[in-house]
Amino acid sequence: MSTATVNGITIGYDDEGTGEALVLVHGHPFDRSMWRPQVEHFSRKRWRVIAPDLRGYGESTVVPGVTPLSVFAADIAALLDHLDIDTVVLGGLSMGGQIVLEFARTFPDRLNGLILADTFAQPETERGRRNRHEMADRLLREGMSGYATEVLWKMVAPHNTQAGEHVAKMMHNAPPEGAAAALRGRADRPDYTATLGTITVPTLVVVGSDDEYTPVADAEYMHERVPGSELVVVDGAAHMPNLERADVFNKAVEVLLAQT
Repeated sequence: MSTATVNGITIGYDDEGTGEALVLVHGHPFDRSMWRPQVEHFSRKRWRVIAPDLRGYGESTVVPGVTPLSVFAADIAALLDHLDIDTVVLGGLSMGGQIVLEFARTFPDRLNGLILADTFAQPETERGRRNRHEMADRLLREGMSGYATEVLWKMVAPHNTQAGEHVAKMMHNAPPEGAAAALRGRADRPDYTATLGTITVPTLVVVGSDDEYTPVADAEYMHERVPGSELVVVDGAAHMPNLERADVFNKAVEVLLAQT
């Protein structure tokens, strides 16, 4: 693991391989280890693969309160500056995908390609906003374990037991203060629908066929609006296809990278 001090916090990150940069952004409430199959695979394929822990997660600084998606995106840009990297292929899953969309909105000239995995572009509903704030309160009050146990088999299809063990460990170990801050920030996220139409770099939209959090319809919504994008539905996977069906996920990403 490497660390960098940017934007007043310390970010832990993996940086493996050489070549053009592929940056992978984890979701909530995970950490950079969710990308281990991709870091190992693509760093052997002449790509420099960088997977950071977002602020509030993993080995990065925990900042309580509210963390908007714009702050996460700015942290990634600052890390790239620290590493003297100008442009990247940027991928994210779930909340990570929304951070990628915020990055695309704010720093479009720094992108060579995009991966939008199991995410959605629309703003939160009023009910959704309430639910996120209520969950943030719960995590601060109770910790992560109850929530992690409840949602595990929505994150991962039940037959994917090895991936389930990894996902459960990440969720149980997530700092409640960081996870709550991210939930409050996501509750007030903007509508990225207009951003989709401005994307000009090669884009992969990928989703698990059994994803209940971000169903295939959400992926189709983005695919229809990102010019020239590719849509891949990963059979037998739920919300974490990069872990559940790493072979299929990696093959889809390889096709994208060949276009950048």
